[in-house]
Amino acid sequence: MSGYRSIWGSRAGNDHCNDPPEIPRLADEGARLRDDADKKASPGGLGTDGIRMTDPNTLSPLDLETPDKTFLDANELIINMGPQHPATHGVLRVILRLDGEKVMGLECVIGYLHRGVEKIAENRTYTMFNPYVDRMDYVAAVSNGLGYCEAVEKLLNVGAPARAQYIRVILTELNRIASHQLWLGTHALDIGAITPLFYTFRDREEILKIFEKYCGARLTTHAFRIGGLQYEAYEGFEREVKNFLTFFTPKIDEYEELLTTNRIWLERTKGVGTISGPDAIALGVTGPVLRASGVKWDIRKAQPYANYKNFEFEVPTGQNGDTYDRYLVRIAEMRQSCRIIEQAVAGVPEGPIMAKVPKVMKPPVGEIYHSIEAPKGELGYFIVSDGSTQPYRIRVRPPSFVNLQALEVMCRGQLVADVIAVIGTLDIVLGEVDR
Repeated sequence: MSGYRSIWGSRAGNDHCNDPPEIPRLADEGARLRDDADKKASPGGLGTDGIRMTDPNTLSPLDLETPDKTFLDANELIINMGPQHPATHGVLRVILRLDGEKVMGLECVIGYLHRGVEKIAENRTYTMFNPYVDRMDYVAAVSNGLGYCEAVEKLLNVGAPARAQYIRVILTELNRIASHQLWLGTHALDIGAITPLFYTFRDREEILKIFEKYCGARLTTHAFRIGGLQYEAYEGFEREVKNFLTFFTPKIDEYEELLTTNRIWLERTKGVGTISGPDAIALGVTGPVLRASGVKWDIRKAQPYANYKNFEFEVPTGQNGDTYDRYLVRIAEMRQSCRIIEQAVAGVPEGPIMAKVPKVMKPPVGEIYHSIEAPKGELGYFIVSDGSTQPYRIRVRPPSFVNLQALEVMCRGQLVADVIAVIGTLDIVLGEVDR
């Protein structure tokens, strides 16, 4: 016991540590306190003194009903998630304020990937700037090109021929499916499901083959020109698209078999990252995130462009605005994209693929804003022309950038692990956020 006494006796500034602690006495006292607590508690969750057992002073560290209060008034912990974290889908830095594992708040820090695309536009002609937009949301390069080309066409007061518009719709909807496949595979991987990544990349490869045959690129697919198309559809284009639809439609059911009723998937997504319809509208959220909150807003229906008014399709919406509903909305959107492509392939008219546009484009003095329904939401271009060959100003309204500001609202009161799920369900690309 001499060693035991020396340890307790050496504690500086404590005159009462010359003897070992009375461990049996402390254990007896703890048992008595537990017995007293058991006697006070009642089956209805109320003590004999009428205090509800979920009183803030008796909360557990993981009680999520009070997102603005720390456990026992403890100090908050500030940690960084990213910008190197793989689950932030790029160089996104998230500063988390934590109480244990509960998220009290967060702040997104962006700008690590800034490339000055909008400033570059002021020093390029309208045609020269066209390929730059493919590099913003590089997962949906076709949609980026469509929005920019249609914005300049509106500024020039010209329209693409009917054949070009139909082929644009086919390529854009194929790109929407490819974007959702990449989202689903990586989102499931973030949460812990590995198999969907293999399934989605297997099927996405068939779309990339069509893109590669059409314009020679798989990722930054530069498919369109101002006034129409860069290339005529290659021989067998319609047949290969139809074959893809036949191949892919049952694959969506395979995705759902893996996840829709999976118990782990339900526990990780249901009730996680909830945002209401009014909050989503107030924050400017668009795309599947907005529609999952019950707001039926799709620019293809509300403000039709590129001949979408000629196609029949539904706008899927959710009810709860949580991660699970956003998953269901994107799954349904893939089915609707197949429906649109099937109609477009059957109705592609003959004719030219380019409108008559001047080789040297000098739009009249003025400004224009044009937006489309990109896979991630509303993608808009605001262009100011001073009458020269170069735009005076171009401002891009990227959906990833705007949707990202809802992250703090969606994550407050959740757990750290849920932050990964919410970032994934937003489907952001940092090349579009930072531009």
